[in-house]
Amino acid sequence: MTICEGGSAESWALKPIQALMKRVFDLVFALLGLTLVWWLIVIAWLAATIDTRSNGFFIQKRVGRNGSTFRVVKIKTMRPVASFDTTVTSRVDPRITPLGAFFRRTKIDELPQLWNVFVGDMSFVGPRPDVPGFADQLQGEERAMLSIRPGITGPATLKYRDEEEILAAQANPEAYNRDVIWPDKVRINLDYIRDWSLRLDVQYIFQTVFH
Repeated sequence: MTICEGGSAESWALKPIQALMKRVFDLVFALLGLTLVWWLIVIAWLAATIDTRSNGFFIQKRVGRNGSTFRVVKIKTMRPVASFDTTVTSRVDPRITPLGAFFRRTKIDELPQLWNVFVGDMSFVGPRPDVPGFADQLQGEERAMLSIRPGITGPATLKYRDEEEILAAQANPEAYNRDVIWPDKVRINLDYIRDWSLRLDVQYIFQTVFH
């Protein structure tokens, strides 16, 4: 699968001034966000701890910038279910608790990622951070997608905001994710890097919050 055309992966990276603008924006607004919603994160963590009977924070290894791994932090929305082991989640996933479904629907489960943004693991906007086996397997020019920090939201995230419903309708959700959704996300994210602007980042954030 080759989606980019022309140039090396490095040639697709943001210019230094663009990368600086993006990082300063992330730092300022991640700090502001944490200041405003820390109390909601604490309440959600306590509720999830009671709901799942385990630590209310979900911490998982994800692939980040330049293929390095980091630990993403979210509010836990699932309980383990025997004989159900997959990294692909659909709307009808039996592991999702009723409270977890509410956290997912309202995006409260994403709030702890403000910390990941603040410390530099993530950005507000970029490709979603995947578990090992997807982004870290990209080859050639497609590795340009690893030239930026993964994001809480982005154009691919917005297009597939109903991804769990889409996967729930498939006979083989894992295969559909691997063969259809993932390649399309790669294409969208490469276009995002090529056409990056701070104005578009702000636009994607507003679309995520208010749509």
